[in-house]
Formats: sequence, structure tokens, C-alpha cells
Amino acid sequence: MNTLGNNNKHRHLATLAYSAGRVCLALALAFTLSVMGGVVQAAPLAAPAPGLGSASSFAVLAGTAVTCTDSTVTGDVGVYPGTAVTQTNCTIAGTIHAYDAVALQASDDFRTAYDALALLPSDVVLTGSLAGLTLEPGVYSFDAAVAETGGVLTLDGPSNGTWIFKIGTLGTGALTGTNFSVVMAGGGQAGNVYWRVADAATLTDSNFLGTILAGAAITITDGTFDGRALAKAAVTLTGTAVTAPTPVSPTPTPVTPTPTPTPTTTPTTGRAPVDLRSAGSFVILSKSGITNVPASAITGDVGTSPITGAAITGLDCAEVTGTIYTVDAAGPACRVADATLLTLAVSDMETAYTD
Repeated sequence: MNTLGNNNKHRHLATLAYSAGRVCLALALAFTLSVMGGVVQAAPLAAPAPGLGSASSFAVLAGTAVTCTDSTVTGDVGVYPGTAVTQTNCTIAGTIHAYDAVALQASDDFRTAYDALALLPSDVVLTGSLAGLTLEPGVYSFDAAVAETGGVLTLDGPSNGTWIFKIGTLGTGALTGTNFSVVMAGGGQAGNVYWRVADAATLTDSNFLGTILAGAAITITDGTFDGRALAKAAVTLTGTAVTAPTPVSPTPTPVTPTPTPTPTTTPTTGRAPVDLRSAGSFVILSKSGITNVPASAITGDVGTSPITGAAITGLDCAEVTGTIYTVDAAGPACRVADATLLTLAVSDMETAYTD
């Protein structure tokens, strides 16, 4: 059994990053662990649960399309900026939001949480398999992809414990599980488990739990999923049951508010803010190309359309806290090819420009 205590942790000072007018200074407790099974103790400080905002009521939320076949979904289902929710022998116990204001807000909140998780320092950097491990609450990360076939991961902790897994912290990395199970112990709750995945998540014949926040598509085939499937691309469900969990948080300490004077407001006139719709998540969106000289720090999505991804030059994946979208398989290594999303985003950008 591998047990790691506080004595073999190494303290690292995280970098001071500036992006889009915001400065973030993080002090991280981090170490690398090659695992072959056993109990892993994370940092003594409990990880903060990410705020999902309005996305918390969704069992399924996609960027481009939702396809549900021979499955049941308990919780809301939404898509934005896509519009399609295709049901074939699919039962949804919740509300469907397809390209409406609710889906827009949920999509924005999901993307905010996705980006926030990327900045969260890791307690433990893992290599190897998750199968056979028992993990206490904490923030765990993998530099690249995670592929599990068979086996059980046990998350052991109190009802208000939080487990956060970051897959592909170096810019790329998918989550794949086949006949793989995740179980809770010690009172831990599925609603307090989060999987931030740089690329796609694919689960087959697995009993999985937690909220998946994927930078690409999510595909779940057979098995069960006690969690939320939140994806920047499509979500495809086949022969499975998805149930949105309820997070359990610590009981807050009552605070007596200090009265503050009611401010006097002066009515203002003018035009309402421009609605960028699907282009709102992009900090850089170009129709003709992007050139980056020298290094930059970018927080938000980046994309080019209709020009090929090869027109993105000098931009390294590590410089972007967000997703680099292209219309094809060209461009930076961490790109996500999504011509549908980019076409819609450019259209919304052009509409906002004319408004």
C-alpha cells in the first residue's frame, strides 16, 4: 500500500499570470506520484468546490448537439450554441433548453468553471492507473490522457469532501473508461466530484460518477453515470442512465450583516449592451488568421473560421487558458476541430458588429 503524508510534499510557488486584465497568484502544494494501487492522501487543505452556477441543474449540456438513444436522463438537458436535441427512445425527466437564454447562461457558467479549474493548483500529480486506488479529498491531475480498462477507483472522505481531477494539464488529454467503476466511501457524495478534461471523455460499460467538464465531446455508452455531462462539443448517450447529483457543501457559519446605505442611482440612457451570443466565449476570433509574436497569456477561447487552422501561427497551447478551435485538423496540437461552432460564432460576431 502506498501512503503519502505531509512530510513528503514539496512546496512550489505558482507563477504569477496576467491575462485579460486579471492577475492571479497561487501558492500550490504539489508532488508527482506514480501509482500502482493503494491509499493516497492529498493536501491537508480541502479543495474548494467549483461554482457551476446555472449549469448545476443540467444533467447534460452540450455545445453543438445532444443525441440520446435508449437512455434515461434525470435533470435538465441543454445545448448552446448548437440547437439539436435528438431523442430516440429517450426519457428525459427535466426541462430541455435548446438554444435559449437558459442554455446560454448555463453554457457561460460551465465555461467559466472549466477555465477556473484549469488555474486550480494540484495537490497530487498522478501517473499510471486510477484502478485500485483509494483517494481522499483533494485536487489530482494527469499531465496527459487517462485510459482505464476494468478496475475500481474508490473516493473515501466525508460528505462535504471535494475531489477534483484535471486530465491533460499540459494542453491535451482525453478521459477513456471501459468497464471502469468509481465508487464513494466514508459518506462522500458524487455531487462533489469533478473531472476537468482537456479533450473528449468516452465511457463504455462503466459505472461512473461526478461532473465531467470536457473541452471536446462526451460519449457514454451503456453502464450508468451519476453526474453531469458538460461538454464544449457534442454529448452522445446510448443505452445508459444519467442522473444529475446534488452537491453537499459545508454548513456556512452565520454572519450578521452590516447595514449599508442604499445608494442613489441616476438613470442613464443609451443602447443596451451588445449580445455576442456564441461568440461571447472567444477572446480572439478571426476570419483570416492569428499570428502570435512573442509569447502571450490568453484567457478565453481562440478560433479561426472560415480559414484553416494552419493560419494560427506562433501560438503555443500552454499560452491559452481556454480552447483553441479550428475548422479542420490543422493548427496547434491542442486544437479542437469544430466547424459548426465556429461558423455560428462568426455569424453571431458579424450580427453583433452590425448592431
